[in-house]
Amino acid sequence: MSRAPNTRKFGEKRDAIVNAASILINDAGVQATTLADVAQAIGLNATSVTYYFPRKEQLVVAVYDETLTLMERMAAEALEQDDPAARLRHFIAAHVTLRKRIRAGERGLTTALSEIRTLDRAAYDALMAHYLRVVDLVRRFFGEWADREERALFSARAHILLEAMMWWPVWSLRYSVLDFSRIEDRLFDILAYGLPTTRGLLDPQQLVGNWRTSDDEQAGQNEAFLRAATVTINERGYRGASVSRIAESLNVTKGSFYHHHEAKDDLVLACFQQSYDRLSAVQIAGRDIETDYWTRLSSVLAELIDLQFFDGTPLLRTTALQALDAEHKEDVVTRSNRLARRFAGMLIDGVADGSVRAIDPLVAGQVLMSTVNSAYDARHWAARFDKSEDAVKTYLSVMAQGMITAPA
Repeated sequence: MSRAPNTRKFGEKRDAIVNAASILINDAGVQATTLADVAQAIGLNATSVTYYFPRKEQLVVAVYDETLTLMERMAAEALEQDDPAARLRHFIAAHVTLRKRIRAGERGLTTALSEIRTLDRAAYDALMAHYLRVVDLVRRFFGEWADREERALFSARAHILLEAMMWWPVWSLRYSVLDFSRIEDRLFDILAYGLPTTRGLLDPQQLVGNWRTSDDEQAGQNEAFLRAATVTINERGYRGASVSRIAESLNVTKGSFYHHHEAKDDLVLACFQQSYDRLSAVQIAGRDIETDYWTRLSSVLAELIDLQFFDGTPLLRTTALQALDAEHKEDVVTRSNRLARRFAGMLIDGVADGSVRAIDPLVAGQVLMSTVNSAYDARHWAARFDKSEDAVKTYLSVMAQGMITAPA
C-alpha cells in the first residue's frame, strides 16, 4: 500500500521535469537547456533533477520519446478508423487539435524533433527506431500492400503526411485558431485527392538551368564549405553540425573555416540563401515554359525532388531553421513563405486554366514546401529504385493522385 503513492509521486515529478525540459528545448534548443534551468523552472534544485535523470542527454531522450509516444498514439487511434479516408482525416484532425491546445496556452505537449540528430549514436538509433514504428503505423493507413511497388508508394505517402504535420506548426502561426477547422478540411482535401484536375496526371518536362552540382568542375573553397555544411546539417541537425565536423569533412582546419566565415551561423544562413536561390531558379524555369500550369508545377517539383534524392548538394532541410535564433529565423521563414507563395501563384494559375483542382493554394503551397524539403530524408528509399525517374514519379504521385486513391 505504501509503494503506490510513492510510485505515483515519482512518476508525477518525472513528468513535470520532462514537461519543463520540453518547454525549454522548444524555446532555446537542446544545447542551451541545462539541468539547472529545468530544475529552476519547477522549483527544484539541480541535484533533485539528477535523481531522475543523472545526465542531461537522458532527459533529452525522454523529452523526444514523449513526443514520439504522442505521435504513435495519434497514429494508432487513426489506424482504428474504418478506411483510409477516415484514418487520414482523423490523423490531420488530431494534429490541428493539438495546435489549438498549444495556442490556448498549454505548453510542453510536444517538442520539435529537429535536434534528434545531435544526439549520440545509441540515443539517436533508439529514437529513430521509435519514429519508424510511427511511420509503419501511418503506412498502414492505406491498407495492406500487394507488392514491393505498392509498399514503396505507401511509404512515400506516410513520409509526406508526417512531414506535412511536422511543418504545420511553423506555418500555422499565420492563421487564427478560428480558421483551423477550415485549414483542417483543406489539408485533408489536398492530401487525399491531390492537385491536378486529371487525377494521376504526371508528365514533367525537362528544365534547363544552373542549379545542379557539377561533377566536372572543381568547386571553389567557399562552394565546398556550403556543400559540406548543407550535407552535415541535413545529416546531423543544426546543433550537431559543428565547425569541427564541417571542417573535418573537407579535410581542412578550423582556422581555414574561420578564414571564410566569422561564425557557424553565417555559414548556415549562407546555406539557406543558396538553397532558396536554387529552389527559386527552378520555380522560375518551370513557370516560364509553354504548357498548362499543372505541367509547369509538376516539372518544378520533379526537378526539386530529383535534386533532393540524387544531387551532390541537396537543399537544406526546413527543420534546420527551428534551431536558429529569433532574429535570423524570421528572415529565413519570410523567404520560405515567399517561395511557398510562388507555388501558390502557380496553383492559382492552374485553377484558372483548368489543369489544377479548386484547392486552397496557400495551404497547398506549404504542403509542397514540406514535401520538397523533406525529400532529402527519403534518399535511402529512392536509392532502392532501379531508375531514378521511377523514384521521383512514385514520390510525386502522392501530389498527382492523392493518398486515398488506387495507384494510377
